[in-house]
Parts: sequence; C-alpha cells; structure tokens
Amino acid sequence: MDEKILRTMEYQKIIDKLYKYCQTPLGKSTAEQLLPVSNLEEVKQLLQATDEAFKVDRLKGSPAFGGIVDITPAVKRARIGGTLNPHELYGVATTLEAARRIRRYIAAIHDEEPIQLLFTLSDALSEQKALEEAIKRCIDESAEVLDSASSELAQIRRELRGGEVRIREKLDAMIRSSTVSKMLQDQLITIRGDRFVIPVKAEYRAHFGGIVHDQSGSGATLFIEPESIVAMNNKLRETRLKEEREIEVILQKLTALVGDQAELLLYDSDVLAQLDFIFAKARLAREMKASLPRMNDRGFLKLKKGRHPLIPADQVVPIDVELGNQYSSIIVTGPNTGGKTVTLKTIGLLSLMAMSGLFVPAEDGVQLCVFDAIYADIGDEQSIEQSLSTFSSHMTNIISILKVMTPKSLVLLDEVGAGTDPAEGSALAIAILEHIHSLGSRMVATTHYSELKAYAYERKGVINASMEFDVNTLSPTYRLLVGVPGRSNAFAIASRLGLPTGILDYARGEVKEEDLRVENMIASLEENRLGAEQEHEKAEKLRRELEALRSKHEAELDKLEQQRDKRLSKAEEEAAAIVAKARSEAEKIIEDLRKLALEEGASVKEHKLIAARKQLDEAEPQRRKKVGTKRQAVKAPRTIGPGDEVMVYSLNQRGVVVELAGKEALVQLGIMKMKVRTDDLELIGSAPESKPTQRTVANVKRTRDEHVRNELDLRGANLEEALIEVDRFIDEAYLGNLGQVSIIHGKGTGILRTGISDYLRKHKHIKSYRLGNYGEGGNGVTVAELK
Repeated sequence: MDEKILRTMEYQKIIDKLYKYCQTPLGKSTAEQLLPVSNLEEVKQLLQATDEAFKVDRLKGSPAFGGIVDITPAVKRARIGGTLNPHELYGVATTLEAARRIRRYIAAIHDEEPIQLLFTLSDALSEQKALEEAIKRCIDESAEVLDSASSELAQIRRELRGGEVRIREKLDAMIRSSTVSKMLQDQLITIRGDRFVIPVKAEYRAHFGGIVHDQSGSGATLFIEPESIVAMNNKLRETRLKEEREIEVILQKLTALVGDQAELLLYDSDVLAQLDFIFAKARLAREMKASLPRMNDRGFLKLKKGRHPLIPADQVVPIDVELGNQYSSIIVTGPNTGGKTVTLKTIGLLSLMAMSGLFVPAEDGVQLCVFDAIYADIGDEQSIEQSLSTFSSHMTNIISILKVMTPKSLVLLDEVGAGTDPAEGSALAIAILEHIHSLGSRMVATTHYSELKAYAYERKGVINASMEFDVNTLSPTYRLLVGVPGRSNAFAIASRLGLPTGILDYARGEVKEEDLRVENMIASLEENRLGAEQEHEKAEKLRRELEALRSKHEAELDKLEQQRDKRLSKAEEEAAAIVAKARSEAEKIIEDLRKLALEEGASVKEHKLIAARKQLDEAEPQRRKKVGTKRQAVKAPRTIGPGDEVMVYSLNQRGVVVELAGKEALVQLGIMKMKVRTDDLELIGSAPESKPTQRTVANVKRTRDEHVRNELDLRGANLEEALIEVDRFIDEAYLGNLGQVSIIHGKGTGILRTGISDYLRKHKHIKSYRLGNYGEGGNGVTVAELK
C-alpha cells in the first residue's frame, strides 16, 4: 500500500492507538510494522484471529503477558557462542514461563469455546521447563547468581564471607585501641576499591603505616589500609577473582543451554509477539466499540453507522454508505465544512483498518472490500518547492493515480476540478470521473460544481449524494444523504441573514430557468425526504412501543405460566403424597386381613370385616372434587348392578358386585366380601344375562395379569411371605377355574415344604396335594388339586 495514502488517511494514528494496547516489546514492534493486506484469504484469517481474541477477552479476559521480554538479541548471541549476562538469562526464563502459562490458558478456553486459530498458534509454543528451571536454579529475581549455582561457587563464597569477617574483626580491634583511635577521623570501617580501609587523620599519616587508597575532598582524612591486613585483603581479592571465574563458567554453561534451543526460542518469541499483537487488536476493538466486518473482493462495501475512529465519540456523526452494488461511483455535493472530506476519510480509513485485520467502528453487518490499492487526492497538497498552484497540485496527484489504478482499486477525490475556471473545471471533472467510472474502479468524489449533479443523475452506475445542511440554524448536520444532490442554499442563507428582498428577487432573476428548476426539484426532493424520515421515525417509535408491549406481555405470560407450573407441580406432589399414604394404609389393612384369615382358617367374622372396613375408610384421603377429572371422564354409562365387574379405587382391586344397598355395594374381592361406597367403584364389565353361579360370581382375578398362573415360585422367600403368596395364588387359581397348580418351594431345609403342606391341608379350596413326581421337580415342588 502506498505510504502516501496511509499518511493522508492518518493510518499511523490508528497504529499509535494499537501500540498502547500491546503489553510486550515484541507486540509493540509487531504493531509498528502493521500494514494493510490485499489478499482476501489472508485478511479473513487476520480478522478471525482478532475475533477469537475479542471473544476470549469478553468471556475470560486477555491472558497475562507479564514477564515476556525481547530475548531475540540474546538468543542470537548465544547461538554464535557469546556469553549472556544474568539479566539476559533470567529474561529467557521468565519468557519461557509466560509462554507456558499463556499456552495453557488458551488451551483451557479452547476446551470450553472453540478458538481454533489462537489454539493452533499458542499450541506451537515449546515446553522448555527444564531450561527455565536450570536458569532459575542459578539466578534469582534480582539477576544475581545464587550460591546454589554450583558447589564450587558455594565454597568460594563461604571463604569470602569468612575472610571478610576476619578482616573486620582485626580492624574492629584496631580502631577500638586507645593508641589508634585518636588518629582516626571516625571509628568505622569502610571499603575503597574492594579493599577494607579505615579513615585516618591526615596529620597522623607519618605515624600510621600502610597503603593510602583515597582521601576526602578536604584532604583532612586519608583512607588507609593498615599494613597488618594487606595480606588478608590480597587473599580476599584472590578469592573474589576465583568467584568471578566460577560465575563466568556458570553463565557459559547456561548460555550453551540457551544456544542449543535457539531456534525454538526464536520461534516462541515470534509466536508471543503475534499473540500479544492479536489481543491488542481485540482490546482496541473494545475501546472503539467496533464490530467484525465481512470481507469480499468484488468491490462491494456497506457501512452501517460507520464512525471515524479519530473523532471523539460525542462529536462524530455516523454515516451510512453502500457502494459497488447498484452503483460504483458516488458524487457528493454540499457546502464547505459540511463533512464531505470526513466522509471520504471515513470510507478510506475503515477500509484500510479492515484490510489490516482490525475491527471497524460501525454497527454489526458492515461489509468491506479488499482492494488492491486505495488512492486519494484530498486537501490542498500543492508543493511550494515546485511552485505549483492548488489546481496544478491536484492535477499532478490525479494524473499519477490514473496511471496506476485498476478495476479493483478504490479512488477518493476531494473537490475534483477545483482551483480553476468553473466552466473548464467542471468539464475536466466530468471527464476524469467518467474515465475512472468506465474503468470499473470504485470511486467517491466530492465537488462544488452543479454540473456534476446532472452527470451523476444521467450516468448509469453513478449516484448523487450530499451533506445535509440545516437552513434554520445555518449549520451543517454532517449527515450523508445518498440519492439526494446538494443544494447551494445561498438564497436561503442570505434571506436568513437579512439581505433585502429586492436584492434577493433580482438575484433569482439572474439565475437561469433551468438551474432554478433543478434547485426547486432538489428542494422538493429534500422536503419529501424530510417528510419520509419523520414518518419513518414515527413508525419506528410505534414499532418500538409495540415491541416493548409485546415483550412485556410475553414476560407476564411467562410469569403466569411459571406460576401455573409451580402450582401444578406442587399439587401433583401433594396428590402423590396423599395417594402414597392411602396406598400404604390400604396395603397394611389388607395385610392385616390376610393374616386374620390365616389365623382363623379362612373364616373371617363379619364384625371383624366391618371393623377393618372402617379402618380402611378412615385411611382414605379426602380428595377435592375437580371439574373434568378422570373419574368423571370415565363414568359408567349406566348404574352399577349385581354381577357387574368393577374396580375398587381405594383398594386398587377388581371385584364383582354381589348386592346393592343404597349408596353402598357388597363386593366380592377374592375370598372376602366388603361393603364399598358406590362412588368408589368404576364399572369394568357387565354381568352376563344368565344367572351366575357361585363359581362365575367369583371369577375375578387378584393380579393385574390378564392370564391366570398355574405355577408359583417361592424359592428364596421366608415362610410368612410364602404363605401370603400361596393364599393369593390359590384364590387366583380358584377364580380362574384351574384344576391343578404347582408350588415351587425348593428342597433346602424343608421348612417351606412342611409349612405349605400344613397350610394346604386346611385350605377349603384344596381337594388334595402331593409332592412332585419325576420330571415335575420332585421334592422341590408341591402339586395341589383344586375342588
């Protein structure tokens, strides 16, 4: 992209904004080199990366890039054999730590929300924890080599500390002696040139032996190394040299480790730069309230509420522009300071931003094109050095554009043809615009010439536009109106400012009738547009009100439905609890009746049945009557009578009606007869026409199975449970008209076999019983014949 267009569109100011959001030197360097790209697929990939980073920043926040430094120079020096200092080595370690942290952070987010490009990029970061730990084991946060870096260094530093202690002790004893203390300026020990010295008064120099290393500014104090510690200081100096040599060896070893991984480290550095740069683009998009543009390479752009990113948000006026579909060129007319130049720069700058992988400040749905180049002639660019006039400067610039533009270029021209005779300038402007339009380039041009309005009106693929001007306030609104040519507004402005009517009338008489018709037509169009906008605003307001009402009603309906569901759920829970309780009580009562029947040899006294019935009635819950309940829906089509097969709801048992007595019915339930309220019965089957025999009346099944079993398996049951099941089984078989049944009790200890035999011997429906024959189960089965 031509550097001149970047300068004209103030592209560098966007880069400066992006630069501030980069957290690392690597990212800042990448941002400084950002340029628009003319390849559609590459631009889409850049935008996808920004979009993924924007998603991460919105959901989880950007990863922390702290600790990352520019290790590239150090790594390159290590690769060629140079020795890195502790600060450089520690920078390598912190960068590796940050890379590992960022890699895991992005991978964790990718597991929840796919961010494929960022994951692929970060996943390429190398895991070099061994190198990181090796460096941190030797160098601390202050970039100092630790004693633990090597056993030799630890020994040397112990010797250093011991030597320093001995020297201090000797000097301390010396300065405390009465003979020496009177010669000292201060009773303290200091260091000059890595050697321990004491401050001696200058007049005692001749009385004090040793080496002078320094003196005070006034010359009154001499810093002397006493002769008695010279040898000790020499030894300490030798130990320090040994320390420096050992540290050099340690740094060389660590540098060698860095050099071995140089290629991976350089690659990691590039990846971290890209990641920091991408997340900086996401943070810039958030700050500008920008959105992701859809890109194409067919010359189509559509801005919805596009805003110039360098104008404060409280001052910028959004524009709506569509170019490249029905028309490929826009001619914008209107007064000076009306916003025409800002419109051109907004279109150009937003296109450059999108081609750089940046979001653009506009509403969702914005579409932009990847142009092979963007050219602009904007503002007064005359060259003083070349002594060119404004017109000459513009022409020189436009000629250079005409030489290099292609059908895939975007051309932005400000005040085309200005700076010369109006007649010639307008003719020249029309010729230039026609050439650009015929070539197929996308073009937006501004002008003062009224002749260009007619050209745009007549030429297919070219459309008029204007910057709105409020005659009442005599100020521009900076709104772009596509499809409406601009008016001069000169007469209206002069009238508002108080120019006498006679002068205005005379001026109007001087205007050609054709021009006057055009102005009247434009005025009519503008009046119709304003009326249509007002109607649109009213309709939009009404739509919003209706939408608000609809949302309110939907919310209220949802609330009512939720309340209904809660109440129904609560009612169902209560009903289930009531039914469960009633069923439990009923089962307990039936169980008691069965035990009672067993105890009394299947002969239950009437008063005991009545008492049990009363207990069962008391256990039945009081249910609320509801309209449209299941009971009402399946109400019997006729009155229940003797011999009818019915369902007793409170017992969940089927039975046969024996007789009716008012609101109660005597129902045969297996071997029992019970009085039941008629509203607790549901008709299942009518009685047969012939008079039923006792066997027919008792033809009711105790189980829900439609087929009567002829075999009962009791293996694993205890005797009490087995006898209850045998009783129920014999009743079912008897009511089912079976002649013979088999009871499987297994061989085991014989307790079940004996108990069942005793029970069958007393049962009134059993004619005879025996153990099973060969092939029937032998001693593990009892075969009973029914009466």
